[in-house]
Amino acid sequence: MYISSIIVGALCMGQSSLVSSFTIQTIPKQQHIITKSSSITSSLNAAGVISGSKGTGEGWLERPAAPVNSAASAKLTLEESLKGSTFTKHLSLLGSTGSIGTQTLEIVDACPENFVIDALSAGNNVELMAEQVLKYSPKVASMSTPEAAKALKERLESLGCSSSTMPKIVYGQEGIVEAATVSSADTVVTGIVGAAGLEPTIEAIKLGKDIALANKETLISGGPVINPLVEKHGINMLPADSEHSAIFQCLQGVPEGGLRRVILTASGGAFRDFSKDELFDMCKNDPLAVQKKATTHPNWDMGAKITLDSATMMNKGLEVIEAHYLFGASYDDIDIVIHPQSIVHSMVETQDTSCIAQLGWADMRLPLVYSVSWPHRLKMPYKPLDLAELSTLTFSKPDREKYPCIGLAYEAGRAGGTMTAVLNAANEAANEMFRADVGLGFLDIPKLIEGAMEKHKDDLKTSDVTLDDILSCDAWAREYVEKTSVEMKDKIYA
Repeated sequence: MYISSIIVGALCMGQSSLVSSFTIQTIPKQQHIITKSSSITSSLNAAGVISGSKGTGEGWLERPAAPVNSAASAKLTLEESLKGSTFTKHLSLLGSTGSIGTQTLEIVDACPENFVIDALSAGNNVELMAEQVLKYSPKVASMSTPEAAKALKERLESLGCSSSTMPKIVYGQEGIVEAATVSSADTVVTGIVGAAGLEPTIEAIKLGKDIALANKETLISGGPVINPLVEKHGINMLPADSEHSAIFQCLQGVPEGGLRRVILTASGGAFRDFSKDELFDMCKNDPLAVQKKATTHPNWDMGAKITLDSATMMNKGLEVIEAHYLFGASYDDIDIVIHPQSIVHSMVETQDTSCIAQLGWADMRLPLVYSVSWPHRLKMPYKPLDLAELSTLTFSKPDREKYPCIGLAYEAGRAGGTMTAVLNAANEAANEMFRADVGLGFLDIPKLIEGAMEKHKDDLKTSDVTLDDILSCDAWAREYVEKTSVEMKDKIYA
């Protein structure tokens, strides 16, 4: 099997995307994009799902979170496009000192006529937050602790910030919510990691603010709660990570019912060039080397947590769940392919079997800028994509035995309800413990996640899921991982 033709849209400088057509022929069997969709009886045949008539499987969401796959979204996209690119958006930026936050601010710097910063939230990086406050003059600045908030105020005063220019300084979860709900902001960029992003996102949605979604957990854990809120309040959920932004861009102009399949691309992470046996042997005989390599990404400059998720490929499993909630595709119709070059950021297949792909350099600013400027194309000072420079693009099928986290994510997604919250929290806890070097082995990560999911089956809730249900399951899964990891005596390989 080979892809005979792909229409590709590359993010580039200018008001519109560069569109090219080229042929990829993959002769070796291991480099074919192989998919096999089957119709299954899904446990998600509840409110909000429809049959597989729009795709090749069952369990398609009738109301996805992103503005796609409907006549109303097509009309909205056209209306917004016709307004032109001379807009000004007021942003609330959650996680301003992290990788997503600093890159978002680079976009603001490049397009000062289009963006104003009204609120910032961060962890404990007082020095960088002080610099950001002085430069962007937000109305609200939130830190993670009261100590950090106090230090920020003192630092700003020492730098000459007067009472008239001093932002309102808040802290903790309440502070994040206040930053997310500042009245003047119309778009919230959710750049914080973990379940901490759920509550501020929900409160922002309730106030009618658009969401530039860089926090995976919002939909992975909170999809059953978030999607109905998106519909109720009529906001736009705009993906800010590379893969889902690529899918979103590919779906611009695809009519209602036109989507057949979503194809997520993955770099393969730190161990993509290792066979399963080589990886397992390294885990057994040199766990310290595994730990070092697992926390270094070959292509992307990302945070520590996401880099490790890439090594286990849980990041791609989580993206499958996120794609389901964002675009409505059933789990049978979302596939993963390894693409080491990280140039094709993802693809969609339409009903006529055409594949539409989005291409660009491995630069997180590209999906970020589209999430805050959609549906416009702002001129950015970035290096344009050069296909001739690339020469070769390759694809292969992921080894599910080598990457058991992929299968766990599909299993959790198909179970639905609170199971995805358990998957996400268990992964976060195991990920953090592995990076903290407390003796947890690389292959213990999926073992702990699987154990939490198995234990949760008796308490699984698939209908009328509330935020309290999600947060309760999140806390339980973290406690389970911590307790079980201590009790582990016989490690798998490490």
